[in-house]
Amino acid sequence: MKRLLSLGLATGLAVMAILTGCSSTPEKIRIGEVTRSLFYAPQYVALEKGFFKEEGIDVELSTIPGGDKVMSALLSGGIEVALVGSETSIYVSQQGAADPVINFAQLTQTDGTFLVARKKIDNFSFDQVKGSVFLGQRKGGMPQMVGEYVLKKHNINPQSDLTLIQNIEFKNIAASFASGTGEYVQLFEPEASRFEQEGIGHVVASFGKESGTVPYTVYMTKQSYLDSNSAAIQKFTNAVYKGQQWVASHSAKETAEVISKYFDQIKPEILESAVKRYLEQGSYSTDPILDETEWNQLQDIMDKAGELKQRADYTKLVNTTFAKTAKEGK
Repeated sequence: MKRLLSLGLATGLAVMAILTGCSSTPEKIRIGEVTRSLFYAPQYVALEKGFFKEEGIDVELSTIPGGDKVMSALLSGGIEVALVGSETSIYVSQQGAADPVINFAQLTQTDGTFLVARKKIDNFSFDQVKGSVFLGQRKGGMPQMVGEYVLKKHNINPQSDLTLIQNIEFKNIAASFASGTGEYVQLFEPEASRFEQEGIGHVVASFGKESGTVPYTVYMTKQSYLDSNSAAIQKFTNAVYKGQQWVASHSAKETAEVISKYFDQIKPEILESAVKRYLEQGSYSTDPILDETEWNQLQDIMDKAGELKQRADYTKLVNTTFAKTAKEGK
């Protein structure tokens, strides 16, 4: 009898251990980022500092070049969360998607590109861009739309006042400029800092400063996934907020050191310079809340670029519940 009781107790404890282990198993969320960019530093900090694991989330990160490809992966179920420009959720909505894509956590809040001139210009004004060959970004993407928005703001018509090149793949733009194409180019970091160090070009203006605050890069998911996995999305957003707060409270050098494994081909001093530039212009969101003013500015930019069929309802494509809860620490 004692042996039976002992066996029953041992079996019961084993079952409890298995159940406990199952309940503590991290929930897996696959993220598809549109590019590998130090513009997304808070995300990499959250990964490296273990903030996702603290929240019980096992993140699988993949880089899927191109907003359209990221959306295809999200809509087909290849990933659960997309990190891409908010304009993509509007494009999906304009196509009449039955399961809309919802923006739930903002990562960056300005454009991340800089105007780089081939020659050093001490007193730059945008008038100097007129008549030049301008190497821009892909049509319909946020970098290009912001670029055109800023040029128009300075009374420059991108289609008639300069020679605009925008048929080069994103990954090849920096190399094209380095090989001699264009007098000006629109570049993200760390290429802008690297070009300055190597004497290839010189930063003369920031499109992020010129265009104002926008929901430039945002985490989004399908409404159906949000409805059935709200607890996981909350934990995910909590981790993102921790990453944002860490970056905001640490030096550019400290952030560069933490994220260096994601950019092992970039010199440490270039990484630090690039992160510093983004910190100084407030590109990294300090919380994940996407507010309506930013949303409207995004649509103004899209409208001026001729890419907006009709205004998208903020209340239908943006859910700030998770971001606000993360910020409030509930």
